[in-house]
Amino acid sequence: MHPYISCLFSLAVKPEDFPEFKALIVNIVAATRTEPGTLVYEYSVNADNSVVHILERYNADALISHVDTTFEPFGKRFLELCTVTSLVVYGTPDAEIRKRLDPFGAVYMTPFDGFGR
Repeated sequence: MHPYISCLFSLAVKPEDFPEFKALIVNIVAATRTEPGTLVYEYSVNADNSVVHILERYNADALISHVDTTFEPFGKRFLELCTVTSLVVYGTPDAEIRKRLDPFGAVYMTPFDGFGR
């Protein structure tokens, strides 16, 4: 298994819902900031506030805790305010990680060369 799992989510958000979505994200980011195994957790938005990307990178053993513990209290409202339009996963997630990401239509990219610093 690769030591890191990276995810790139693309979300559709109604521009009129973006202020509430952004306020929710402040709370999710604050909770996620306490996770020692979360290495990158960044939200970015396009010019008209209709497309949001989330760039995430975890130690391989930290993603499940993020989904099951940290994100879980926010998940219902999060999914009411946006639609996951794509998820690309980098690394070699095990079956337990895939079980959490598959419902979002995850596409898995397998690393074959390169490095990180």
